[in-house]
Parts: sequence; structure tokens; C-alpha cells
Amino acid sequence: MTERVVIIGSGPGGWAAAIYAARANLEPLVFEGAQTEDNRIKGTLPLGQLSLTTEVENYPGFPAGDVAPFIKSALPEHLVPYRGKNSPHGVTGPELMELMRQQAKNFGTRVVTDDVVSVDLSTRPFKLTTLEGQTHETHTLIIATGARANYLGLPSEDAYKNRGVSACAVCDGALPRFRNKPLVVVGGGDTAMEEASYLTKFASTVYIIHRRGEFRASKIMAQRAIENPKIDVKWFSVVEEVLGNDDEGVTGVRIKNTESGETETLEAGGMFCAIGHTPNTDFLKGQVETNDKGYIVFKEKFRTATSVDGVFAAGDVADDYYRQAITSAGTGCMAALDAERWLAANGVH
Repeated sequence: MTERVVIIGSGPGGWAAAIYAARANLEPLVFEGAQTEDNRIKGTLPLGQLSLTTEVENYPGFPAGDVAPFIKSALPEHLVPYRGKNSPHGVTGPELMELMRQQAKNFGTRVVTDDVVSVDLSTRPFKLTTLEGQTHETHTLIIATGARANYLGLPSEDAYKNRGVSACAVCDGALPRFRNKPLVVVGGGDTAMEEASYLTKFASTVYIIHRRGEFRASKIMAQRAIENPKIDVKWFSVVEEVLGNDDEGVTGVRIKNTESGETETLEAGGMFCAIGHTPNTDFLKGQVETNDKGYIVFKEKFRTATSVDGVFAAGDVADDYYRQAITSAGTGCMAALDAERWLAANGVH
């Protein structure tokens, strides 16, 4: 069987594309990702990066308020994300993603919990191979695989991954190893501010290590962090080494001041990296044009078409500028409409 539309990815872009494609009776097939340890470490598990956040304040349609009763009525009981005792009112990232997934399924989207590890875009129909060894063919392809968190690349950092080094505060911050200890966040953008603010719920102190003298983050996010009494900013600083031992894992970090050259050792139970993302395009093996950062390039303004006819992109895999849930969902809608029109123009019904 040759699919009409296959969507790879399960963030806002992927599910929006699925909803629109399903409502057009295209019976889309979504590969949402595999539940593997490698995906957990990279932050590429099903439901995308948004499922790794807490409250979502800026997605239209979810103002402050108790949405828990609605969520329980909209999702099967086993898919209702857990809410802690102190969870905020309003929608959370995991809840929003589960709602999108369910909405896509309600219209007939088929979902496979597996990774697409390779594609052949040189022939028609396109050929896809999954981690489990299954092969699929499709007339059109929507790539919505998002982008994963970056690390510093230090040998000591790699040595302590999952033993105090993390790229997701929401995933790991509440673990016993981090509670009531000083913690370190590396970065200066909105993600770093959000990670640091979130970690103050558990840490005794949160150090933000930033190589410049001002944050790249939005003013409101930066101000929240600077004014938080539990956050201590180390300006003009970089991490030289992650310190620790086999029994305790991370015990601290050594930082260096980029102006004076002086080093300082900070006691810390963990380090969280928030220094940008890398688009998840490895499986494409260069078959689709990307920019110098590896993000897929749209070949026409206000369209989602890529360099390969019949292949479209949506969300953060093609966006190194906005990277918001709503822009991701918007391009997901566009990609589905573009795919539908491509199929009609090429006589595929």
C-alpha cells in the first residue's frame, strides 16, 4: 500500500499537519518516534519538546483557569498527564500535546510509535525505513521532526550525563539527586531563563553561567530570572569542567571568567544545558536542502515545499528563528494543505 501522506514527527507541527490532512480524508500516517533510551537522552521522545515543559502560557485558547476537567473529558484516562499537587491552572505542555494527538486520531490519523531512520527520496513513491525494520511508501512526505538540545561537548560533561548532567530541567529537576542542592544552568536565552526559574522550585541556589554580559532572552524572561532571589548569574563565564565522582555523580563545575581568566569552582548537584538546538535531520542524509545550521530550507516564500518535489516541512526542523509552538502548528497546517494540493495537481486520489 502506498500512503498518500506520511508525517514524521509528533510536535505541534506534526499533529497540526495530521489534523488537517485527516480532515481532508487523506488518512495520514504519523511516525511519532520510538520510546528508546537514546531518544530520552536526546529529548526526542514522542510528543516533541513541548511535552518536556510545564505550564504553557502563550498558546492561544488556553487562558488561566482550571482546564483539568476538560482534559479528563477529552482524553482516555490512561493518557491524562499527571499533575502534581502544586501544578498551575492553565494547560501544561504534556497536556497540550496529548490533546493535539487525540484530536488528530479522532479524525482518523494512524499513529506508529517508531522512528524513521532512513528515507529514499530519489524515487517515487518515496521509501521510508523504520527502526524496527519496516518499510513504507508514500506519495508525499511532511517532515516535522523538530530540533534537539545541544550540549557543551566536554568529555567531563559526557561522562556525567544521566548522573547530574541534563538538558531538560522539567524532565529531571525534581529527582532526589537535585533537591535542596545548588544547580547550574548554562545559557542565556529564553530556554535558560525558563530552566533556571523552574529549578528554583527544588534547588537551594541556581547559578546561570553566561559567556556574555547580557542575556539574549526576552526582556520579561530575563527580568524574572535576575529578580529571582534564588538565582545567581555568573556573567562573562564558561564551564571548563564538570566535577564529580562515581558515587555521587556531579558535585560541582569549574568555570572560567572570559575577561579575567580567573577560575572558580561552584559546588553543584547538577548542570543543565540550555544552549540551543540541532534540527533532527540526520535520517535525511542530505537529500533535502538545509541551511548552514542544518535546518530545512523552504524553497518558496509562504510555502512549506522543500527542495524535493512532494516533500514538505513543518515546525522547528525548518525554523531557526521563531521556534514557538504556535508557529510550528501554523506551518503544520500549511504543510498539510500544500501536500493536499500537490496530490490533487498530480492526480493522486
